[in-house]
Amino acid sequence: MRHRRRSRRLVGKWEHRQALLRNLLNSLFTHEKITTTLPKAKELRRVADRIITLAKRGDLHARRQALAVLQNKTIVRKIFQEAQERFGDRQGGYTRIVKLGPRRGDAAMMAIVELVAEKLEYRRSKKKIQADKEALAMAPTTTKTKSAEEGKKEELEDTIEETQKAPSEPGSEESGAETEAKSEAETSEDTDSGQEETAVETSEDQQKIESSSSTEVKDQQD
Repeated sequence: MRHRRRSRRLVGKWEHRQALLRNLLNSLFTHEKITTTLPKAKELRRVADRIITLAKRGDLHARRQALAVLQNKTIVRKIFQEAQERFGDRQGGYTRIVKLGPRRGDAAMMAIVELVAEKLEYRRSKKKIQADKEALAMAPTTTKTKSAEEGKKEELEDTIEETQKAPSEPGSEESGAETEAKSEAETSEDTDSGQEETAVETSEDQQKIESSSSTEVKDQQD
């Protein structure tokens, strides 16, 4: 009796069982699809998923554990190179079993074991789809309300800017008056300086004339 025994017997001895599973694993990882009996396929799936989990881990200890089971370095190298890229988005279920029906002769149930090649896609629930539809239906009203709120905010900002500009206008006039006064003062200074220069020039000319006349008088006396 098989009380509390989780695995299937398959063959008589334990060594024969290990060799059988090793050969099935090597064939599966080489060809990625094999045909066998249904009990063997179910046992093979358990071991194959463990090997792929080790390959996803990818460290040295995991590689040695996989090599102890498969005993083929080329297959182990192939699995460890492809596992993360191929099965990285899955947390299990790396193999698929497809039943074929009874075999002619002994009527044993046959099945196909293959590695899953498709990328994992999650189906969305009906509740989420309905919620998205309701959100899309409510979207135009929300945009209208948002546009109205934005218009009000812009009006408030314009009024604030106008109120800020209003008291600043007299100051600007005062500053204009100050600039005009400064310009007038500069022009008056320029005129004063010009008059002084002309007065100096006339005094110099007079001195020259007097000196020339004095020299002429001396010459006449001589």
